[in-house]
Amino acid sequence: MDAAEASARWCVVTGGRGFAARHLVLMLLRSGEWRVRVADLAQVISLDRDEEQGILGAAIREGQAVYASADLRDKAQLAKAFEGAEVVFHMAAPDSSINNFHLHYSVNVEGTKNVIDACIYCKVKRLIYTSSPSVVFDGVHGIFNADESMPYPDKFNDSYSETKADAEKLVMRANGRYGLLTCCIRPSSIFGPGDKLLVPSLVAAARAGKSKYIIGDGNNYYDFTYVENVAYGHICADKTLSSEDGAKRAAGKAYFVTNVEPIKFWEFMSLILDGLGYQRPSIKIPVSVMMPLAHVVEWTYKSFCKYGMKVPQLTPSRIRLLSCNRTFSCSRAKDQLGYEPIVSLKDGLKRTIESYSHMQAQNQRSISKTSILLGNGNVAKTLLWEDTKQTMTVLLLLAVIYYQLFTCGYTIITAMAKNFSLTALFLFIHGMLPANVFGHKIEKLEPSNFHISQVEAHHIACSVSSSWNSLVGVLKSLCRGNDWPLFLKVVFFLLVVSILSAMSSEAAFKIEFTCNNRYSSHFHRLQSI
Repeated sequence: MDAAEASARWCVVTGGRGFAARHLVLMLLRSGEWRVRVADLAQVISLDRDEEQGILGAAIREGQAVYASADLRDKAQLAKAFEGAEVVFHMAAPDSSINNFHLHYSVNVEGTKNVIDACIYCKVKRLIYTSSPSVVFDGVHGIFNADESMPYPDKFNDSYSETKADAEKLVMRANGRYGLLTCCIRPSSIFGPGDKLLVPSLVAAARAGKSKYIIGDGNNYYDFTYVENVAYGHICADKTLSSEDGAKRAAGKAYFVTNVEPIKFWEFMSLILDGLGYQRPSIKIPVSVMMPLAHVVEWTYKSFCKYGMKVPQLTPSRIRLLSCNRTFSCSRAKDQLGYEPIVSLKDGLKRTIESYSHMQAQNQRSISKTSILLGNGNVAKTLLWEDTKQTMTVLLLLAVIYYQLFTCGYTIITAMAKNFSLTALFLFIHGMLPANVFGHKIEKLEPSNFHISQVEAHHIACSVSSSWNSLVGVLKSLCRGNDWPLFLKVVFFLLVVSILSAMSSEAAFKIEFTCNNRYSSHFHRLQSI
């Protein structure tokens, strides 16, 4: 180790290739205060294309970041990875959806013992452990705005929660041993770009037609945490422990970290599904109906997992998680660690949805021949009833036009005046209605919907100018007298206009109706072919 490397401030992130850990690594590198050792199970690091071209790839090439292959169950590998480190962020953990006690105990408990021992052996100053709010959840009683005084339950929801609680106790008890300062962060329901569990599972359910269901009454509240806020919470904990006063108030304690914006669980899921173009969940299924099915599914998995059966989405522990309240207070983290969310829930959702644009419904929808023939746009969506609201609006509009122009015998000017009057009446009454009528949400029309921005106005002006120039171009071509096809097209168009203008509106409508019927029958014949 040369002098420059010896003087550098090194930190280690265990499980450094995991979802939240990747964001923490990037945040540490961006700060410019740390060289980062990324520790994980793989023998060598494999970077994604974006990582190769981004901060992490550059940091590895410049020596600001290095990779260390380390298994938490091997103390010697951990000691090698922690050598020269000032702080260790212990984020490694198995997949929480796999209810395998042996796996969770060996990694979460035995592995954390090894991490603590390796920290003491390597004289690491601070250990920040990524715990979970599930350590206080019994799987039966909901949690609403709980703080850190809430005790561990007598019985845990699953083996993951139980072993995380055991590991958390080990870390807090290790505080002060041989100068090691420890702290535990409990991030609630992490989401964001790079997540390989929440959004992919949700999209898979949507594609299978299962996203329409709500487990329980749908009114349970959750605290979701954007992944960058999780990373920031860890950095706040380390900075607090690095000062003498901060260490006195924060060392050996656990802290809940959330976005401080509780939201209904199923509303959050709906926002993601909406953003990706999938159907919102709407059909409620009681927990009492789902739980027996979940037990059967879990038993089946335990019996056949050795034959390669994938981890099921429907398990008893997950049913409890989907139907209970789980919100937590961040007051202690705010007062003692100086933690505040740096990304709002709204912005976090927007970034998450944008990062999964490749999973949008429109990218997966099979396009029918009929849709292609109709242009595969708004016309196709309307005629094929793919957008119910749009189709119903067009049908209502056509009904009003038919009534005003043909049934009542009004002139065009009279019909337009009456339609404008009806529109004004509708807008006024709609504006007076409350936001919720008999449990149905009324979507309000914002005044901004009728505003035309300067950019839009410019586009409209350009379109009008372009149309005018095209017309002038046609007139110039006619004046030259050398474009017979264009001349015949213009004559035919004017002939049709003169014929239609000589007819009554009722007769024109009948002709149009007859043509539409013929076109429709011909179109159906094409489809059958």
